[in-house]
Amino acid sequence: MRSAVVTGIGVVAPGGASREAFWELLTAGRTATRTISLFDAAEFRSRIAAECDFDPAAAGLSPQEIRRMDRAAQFAVVSAREAVADSGLDLASPAPERIGVSIGSAVGCTTGLEEEYVVLSDGGRSWLVDHSYGVPHLYGYMVPSTLAVEVARGAGAEGPVSVISTGCTSGLDAVANGVQLIEDGAADVVLAGATDAPLSPITSACFDAIKATSPNNDDPAHASRPFDARRDGFVLGEGAAVLVLEERAAARRRGARIYAEIAGFANRSNAFHMTGLKPDGREMAAAIGVALDRAKLGPDAVDYINAHGSGTKQNDRHETAAFKRSLGERAYAVPVSSIKSMIGHSLGAIGSLEVAACALALDRQVVPPTANLANGDPECDLDYVPVTAREHAMDVVLSVGSGFGGFQSAMVLARSD
Repeated sequence: MRSAVVTGIGVVAPGGASREAFWELLTAGRTATRTISLFDAAEFRSRIAAECDFDPAAAGLSPQEIRRMDRAAQFAVVSAREAVADSGLDLASPAPERIGVSIGSAVGCTTGLEEEYVVLSDGGRSWLVDHSYGVPHLYGYMVPSTLAVEVARGAGAEGPVSVISTGCTSGLDAVANGVQLIEDGAADVVLAGATDAPLSPITSACFDAIKATSPNNDDPAHASRPFDARRDGFVLGEGAAVLVLEERAAARRRGARIYAEIAGFANRSNAFHMTGLKPDGREMAAAIGVALDRAKLGPDAVDYINAHGSGTKQNDRHETAAFKRSLGERAYAVPVSSIKSMIGHSLGAIGSLEVAACALALDRQVVPPTANLANGDPECDLDYVPVTAREHAMDVVLSVGSGFGGFQSAMVLARSD
């Protein structure tokens, strides 16, 4: 039976544009949230975000690539290059048609589209925009598939190439799609992950309107506080993570370092509300149950839960209920944490960043903490690993995601013997 393993990890994240910088920030419990510097946010309700200190030229992109690609595409390409280098895989060895790409994104090339609209509309003063002022690659910003195409171009991938867009579960679902391609025999190697660079006026305005983001502008470093009784919304972020997925037997034959096996995954929808969540966590619990069944594991096998942990009142209570419903008494014995407390919520990208964190946690046997968790919510009464990373023996890790539109996804990662 074919199965997929993670042999390479590449990351662009707030606080560090590499895999090791990302892991060092997480295990140190440092937050990368700060006052927005990418645009003037003075008029917004929430003026804070977790920004990436990203220099595309220093990251190895050519002037032509920088001109052609939106910031989100740049993140994806740089992450993919790091992942391939980390894997030690020679992409000239597999036949090109056996290499696939699966990239997730919630909002695509938002940054480039907004910047170009401002230019084309003369700062919003012209209702009819003048297309002649647009950059030559404006069409690419309009088409989300550009993100996967850029990664495929760099890897020489001629197999299945796709973009998965399921809101805030896009990262998890894109990795799951890559795993499915390998399990089904459609590809032997897949570059799978997600990217989003949503930090722009239009994104801030949208989340301001529904009051989903934290207004704690005077203390950005402590604004993202999942599971804390004082939490008041999430903090926007940006970034990308790409994983090299390989067929397990082939990875072993070439002596690859294996971070983890993707043992099971599932997704469900609550068919309930665009942004609302039912308090019982039934749909997330169902996704967890199916993911564990696919992995042929029971609740007692779970050693760590990487939570969605957005820091909104309803989400944190919703998934606490889901853990109890799906794992029973085991839920009280398993450490749980949310890395959004440190790198913010990068919408579609966050799921892939969380899978990367889970793979690294398994490899290094350390649970990242939940930063800023100082005052527990009685309704969130599990072991949320506050403030400080914890050494912990782990064989199986569960990662979950929850997205606008009612999407609920779960993924099980296991150490590969």
